[in-house]
Amino acid sequence: MARIAARLPQAPDVAVGPGDDAAVVEAPDGRVVATIDVLVEGRHFRRDWSSGYDVGRRAAAASLADVVAMGGRPIALLVGFAAPADLEAEWADALADGLRDEAAVVGASVVGGDVTAADAIAVSVTALGDLNGRDPITRGGARAGDRVVVIGRLGFAAAGLALLESGRLDHPLADAHRRPAVDYAGAQRLAAGSDVTAMIDVSDGLLSDLGHIATASGVAIQLDSRDLAIDGRVAEAAAELGSDPLLWVATGGDDHAFAATVRGDVPVDATCVGTVVALDVGGGPTVRFTDRETPDRGGHAHFS
Repeated sequence: MARIAARLPQAPDVAVGPGDDAAVVEAPDGRVVATIDVLVEGRHFRRDWSSGYDVGRRAAAASLADVVAMGGRPIALLVGFAAPADLEAEWADALADGLRDEAAVVGASVVGGDVTAADAIAVSVTALGDLNGRDPITRGGARAGDRVVVIGRLGFAAAGLALLESGRLDHPLADAHRRPAVDYAGAQRLAAGSDVTAMIDVSDGLLSDLGHIATASGVAIQLDSRDLAIDGRVAEAAAELGSDPLLWVATGGDDHAFAATVRGDVPVDATCVGTVVALDVGGGPTVRFTDRETPDRGGHAHFS
């Protein structure tokens, strides 16, 4: 653990960092946003596809994005690391570097953790954040008439995964699955400058995660598929693999974009993709396209 801790500089928010029984971090707001994500080898990543550095960046991003989606400022990460006894030390070093570098994007620090032996690698990341005096942004505040917006890119990680599964390990888009490019700053500007009523980290796919907002808020969401931007690189990869790029954009996870509902004007750097409407008492899907058949939501199945 000392070898890993030596690779982890500490930000000013950290009063006591790695090396003691516990860390001490500053939370000026007095409330702490807390979340945890776990990545397991063979389930979430493969070592023949991803380096230790890749896994570190991706593991940190999953938890940091959740803090930002609540309107918080990430402060610290705590990491649990389980690995086979014969794992190369350099792989663990690279993991620590990846965790450190992703945390640094938002000014956070890796403040501690624990290590143990296991048959396969597992990385558990707990993120802590501060609300800066604002109310948390939950999934339950959307109301009819709100606009649905997206910050960040969609479909890239799904394209990357499909390329990796097809053996295209060196394709430029493959890195989108290995290391998501998360627009934390865009989401933080959205949370600070707009009347955001609900927000969520898009980790399981846009349709699936908007479904969480719809359920928590007791509303329905209507989307127009023509408003979902398909990047030319994603479209090209879909053509190469004979896939529908819209499915990657609408149902692919792991890009860690941010979907939100806003009241009033749509922010300049957000893309409007739909509207919130009253829930249909007669039933029907809570999230649906208005211009075409709505695909199955997809989303990650944790135990299948």
